[in-house]
Amino acid sequence: MSATTAVPGATDPANPRATPRASIPTDEGGRRSNWEAIGFWILAAFITVALLLPLYVLFKVSVSTLADATAPRPSYLIHNVTWETWDRLLVWEIIGPPLRHSLTVAFGTAIIAILIAAPAAYVISRLPRGIRYSVVLGLLFTRMFPEVIIATPIASNFFAWGLNDRDLGLILAHLIRTLPLVAWVLVGTFEVIPRDLEEASAVDGNGRIGTLLKVVLPLALPGIAVAGIFAWLDSWNDLLYAIYLFLTEQTLPLITYYYANRGNVTDVATFSIILTIPVILLTLVLQRWIRSGYMSGAVKG
Repeated sequence: MSATTAVPGATDPANPRATPRASIPTDEGGRRSNWEAIGFWILAAFITVALLLPLYVLFKVSVSTLADATAPRPSYLIHNVTWETWDRLLVWEIIGPPLRHSLTVAFGTAIIAILIAAPAAYVISRLPRGIRYSVVLGLLFTRMFPEVIIATPIASNFFAWGLNDRDLGLILAHLIRTLPLVAWVLVGTFEVIPRDLEEASAVDGNGRIGTLLKVVLPLALPGIAVAGIFAWLDSWNDLLYAIYLFLTEQTLPLITYYYANRGNVTDVATFSIILTIPVILLTLVLQRWIRSGYMSGAVKG
């Protein structure tokens, strides 16, 4: 079969003065693209189901009776729907204070981590390659120690300083393990920003600070958004430091842990869904900054 098909009425090649012969592709390319599209949607459907299935199971358990949730062979379908668990737990006296502490600590950790790590990561990204990699490895080296070994002396000192049961104390504890991760992500972000833009900004009369604020940081917003999400999630899901530092107060992971020890799976499923909702909302809000090609066309000529 020929790769192309001549258009009816096209001029014979023997006549050089005639209009050039036109050709159209056969159906092979179209069939291949159709199969690729079908494969893509099948893969997308599989990934979507794999991601949503755990949420469905949690929701199913949260609206089921305790007998249905703990049955030897529970059904995957929802039977005997009851909102008793939600009505009992979704009250401000139970969910309000832990939610406030978790949101305050997570956003405080993410914001402070970015404010500290962004300038430091920019400086590290402009160091010579050998020194830069040594510094980055040094940052990641701090994540190799077990958290329990670090949490014990931190809790002892924070109790002496009066930082227990306070959001500030938990934020400072989370920064210990969050700052290296955020700095590592931002170093890679700043490395890909062309230095020609900084030189052009210097020609326009901007200093180092002006270049960082007006040129580098706007271009680094996708990486900053990713680093912010990582820092927020790391703080939001923390349980270890909350156990050590919060004795009379609670965070959402901490209250979920307490209810899990009581053996009520419907309560745990309900709190797990409540923990997941802010994560989904934050990702949807910040996804507009997480896109490729943000710097396309920034340097031309």
